[in-house]
Amino acid sequence: MNTKTNTQMNIQEILNWRYTTKEFDSSKKIAPEKEAAIKALLRMSPSSINSQPWHFIIANTEEGKKRLAKGTEGFFSFNEAKVLKASHVVLFCAKTEISDDFLEHVTNIEDKDGRFAKEEFKQQNLGAKKIFTNIHRYDLKDTKHWLEKQVYLNIGNFLLGVATLGIDAVPMEGIDMKALDEEFGLREKGYTAVVMVGLGYRSESDFNANLPKSRLPKEEIFTEI
Repeated sequence: MNTKTNTQMNIQEILNWRYTTKEFDSSKKIAPEKEAAIKALLRMSPSSINSQPWHFIIANTEEGKKRLAKGTEGFFSFNEAKVLKASHVVLFCAKTEISDDFLEHVTNIEDKDGRFAKEEFKQQNLGAKKIFTNIHRYDLKDTKHWLEKQVYLNIGNFLLGVATLGIDAVPMEGIDMKALDEEFGLREKGYTAVVMVGLGYRSESDFNANLPKSRLPKEEIFTEI
């Protein structure tokens, strides 16, 4: 069996194995050597024009998780245990706007990393970044939504990626984003909370672990031409 086929089989197995974890085993912790891979997944995600309009707050201590759990108070208390019992928790934050200075910052880093053989290529790339950004600023007027889309690309990449590491995860939109913005001073830094993802290992008593997966039928979602 060739490598490609093996990879495809592994992906299918991983997709069937991963699920939205409802209860973590708080006695099981993610090994320190896996933390570098977790950060790599976050950092290396694709984004439109390589904009990378994100910031991540990673809690791997009890104190850190308690701070993030402030976003699950009141109406969102149903998510509190998912935060406190997780091994690690990641708060995904999106930029609230994207300036030309930031685009130049990204482009300068790309240049430093060797992506441009000539200065003119760098300037062409920067010009293209500004064109597409201005489409969202002025024509579509959806800049904030567009930036959050990039963060959601990251989240999708992240959920599959941690599953390949044998790590369970639960994405949580049910959070008090204003409380988290205030707790970490995010708005003053040009960011806002979007989604929190708990990481760890499933509890044996998690009801969702043993339920069959359910997806729309293939004939309903695919059009092959």
